[in-house]
Amino acid sequence: MNKEQIKKIIDSPMNYDESKEDTMCSWLSDCYSKQMRWIMICVGAGYLILSALVIFSAIAFFRADQTQYQIMYAVIFVFCSHWIGFMSVFGWVMMQRPRISRLEFRIAELIETIKEK
Repeated sequence: MNKEQIKKIIDSPMNYDESKEDTMCSWLSDCYSKQMRWIMICVGAGYLILSALVIFSAIAFFRADQTQYQIMYAVIFVFCSHWIGFMSVFGWVMMQRPRISRLEFRIAELIETIKEK
C-alpha cells in the first residue's frame, strides 16, 4: 500500500462514522457503564476513606505533644497520600480499558478495509 492509498482512506468523508469518535462524553459513559460500576464505586470509596485519614492525620500531627506520635501521624499522612495517588493511577487505567478495546476493533476494521482495496 502506498501513500496515495493511505491518504485516500484517511481523507474519504463517506467512511467517517461520528459514532466511533472518541469524545469525553463517550469516554465517561464507557467508564461508568454497568460492568465498570463496582470498580468506580470502590475507587470512590477508597478516595473518601483515604482522604478522611489524610485530614485526620494532619490535624492529629499538629495536636500531638510527643515526637513519637508526630512521627506516627506523619507516616500515616504520607502513606495515605501515596495510596491516593496509586488509586488515581488505577482508576485512570481502568477508565482506559474500554477505549483500548475499541481501538483494537478499529484497527481490525481498518485492516479489513485495506485488504478489500
